[in-house]
Amino acid sequence: MLKNLFASFSALGLFMGVLFLCGALTPSLLPRVPAVQGLLCGFAFAVGYGVGKGLHFLWWLLEFKDLSGRAKQVAVWIMLILSGCLTIYTFNRSAVWQNSIRQQMEMPDVESAYPWMVAGIALVVAFVLIMIVRVIMRLSALTSAVLARLLPRRTAIALGAVIVTVLVYTLVNDFIIQKALRAADTVFAAVDQAVDEGVSAPTHAFASGGPGSVVAWGDIGTNGKAFLTRGPNQAEIAAFTGRDAMEPVRVYAGYGSGDDFEQRAAVALEDLINLGGFDRSVLIVAIPTGTGWLDPAAVEPVAYLHGGNLAIVAAQYTYVPSWLSILVEPDRSRLAARALFDAIFAYWTALPKDSRPAFYLFGLSLGALGSEASVDLVSMFADPIDGAFWSGPPFASTIWADVTAHRNAGSPAWLPEFRGGELIRFMNQNGVASPQGAEWGAMRLLYLQYASDPMVFFSPNLAFNRPDWLGETRGRDVSEYFNWYPLVTFLQVGFDVPMATSTPSGYGHTYDALDYIKGWIEVTEPQAWTDRDTERLNALFADFEAAPI
Repeated sequence: MLKNLFASFSALGLFMGVLFLCGALTPSLLPRVPAVQGLLCGFAFAVGYGVGKGLHFLWWLLEFKDLSGRAKQVAVWIMLILSGCLTIYTFNRSAVWQNSIRQQMEMPDVESAYPWMVAGIALVVAFVLIMIVRVIMRLSALTSAVLARLLPRRTAIALGAVIVTVLVYTLVNDFIIQKALRAADTVFAAVDQAVDEGVSAPTHAFASGGPGSVVAWGDIGTNGKAFLTRGPNQAEIAAFTGRDAMEPVRVYAGYGSGDDFEQRAAVALEDLINLGGFDRSVLIVAIPTGTGWLDPAAVEPVAYLHGGNLAIVAAQYTYVPSWLSILVEPDRSRLAARALFDAIFAYWTALPKDSRPAFYLFGLSLGALGSEASVDLVSMFADPIDGAFWSGPPFASTIWADVTAHRNAGSPAWLPEFRGGELIRFMNQNGVASPQGAEWGAMRLLYLQYASDPMVFFSPNLAFNRPDWLGETRGRDVSEYFNWYPLVTFLQVGFDVPMATSTPSGYGHTYDALDYIKGWIEVTEPQAWTDRDTERLNALFADFEAAPI
């Protein structure tokens, strides 16, 4: 029976499957544990097998003659030998390739059993996926046979395939995907309402949920409460700077603070006014990630830079992770960011220019995508804000994509230079890139991105086009062994996206506090701040880690 089962597989499909699997074993942007690498390799094998079957079907559809007899045997043996040699070579090199990424990110090497664990998982995953597709194809063939009694053979084959595909898609979408999304929604909603032990409402009058706030503590999710209750206070900032300091104003409208984006934005504005946010010297409108998380590595250092004389305002728009939200509801962050910006900006522009705070935008990940889309050119020409700091902009970010595509000739896609550098600049672990002698203009827009961040560099175009960021010159955190292969690289980086925050701080989608410090200094230009202050602040945050929730 096993012999018959093996004989039923397409030789070309198996050969293409091996090619895809071996390609998937090569490194991509992130290191992968055996389970994830095995899942990717199994999936890649199944896709490759499907490509091989598709090519053979196209050959048959065009009525070309199949190989037979001696010629077929020779072709099969050639593919078998090539497949065996390639498989042995790639599995033997897989640990070296994975370690090349891990060493770049200062992670320990993989275990010696790594290739064997990957192979076992890949074999199971590939077999299951192929058998599922074969069942679907069998159903399609049976449907086509019934239709062939009434329709021409080729028409019946095509129509049968369409009918079964639609039915399978409907069943999978309605009974698996939708139920899974609803279950995930329930889980993430519960996580959003979980309260860490020892976390209670602020007792001072400078944070949402505290005295004088219009935001109910119970309407704020887990990540919002963390933002409001942690971070440097007035005494800690004064002790660091050696000067008088202020208690930072922290405003956060939770998901339960309103029924829609506009209501939450209105609540945030009212709280910002009540808590004195517009009386501070610096105002930051921050758009959180999908889970409502504001990276402490970003929002805590900036309070030291300005002696606590600042206000940060944010509003939560969902509670699911960014990578999932960008797939199922990509416009949600844009709409929420626009509502919050419009509300705050309208009030800010009505204030006297000589006494209102400097206005900045901030966003990480999905927050960056929403934040950069919140501003329009008309507003900027009429009364421009002072700047923006966006980290880890997802691949769907429109301004980021346009600026990267039109970067200065000779500058790399993973760290572009744009025109004279007076308006937009990019930075990574090595600092800010700008043309020689560049001077900032009135408004400063800065992107922080790591070359190893799949949330930034994933793109559907990876399927059939080599990306500019994967050339001979590449970011220092990208493996020298990373090569582009059609379809395979698309799968690799696609699998990297959900794992984007699994890296140590300073790599992937985990942005480091020291890089945020450099960025905030560049964008906000704090007064009376010295290089010595930067060294001391870097030392304070040198070992800072804040994993996303």
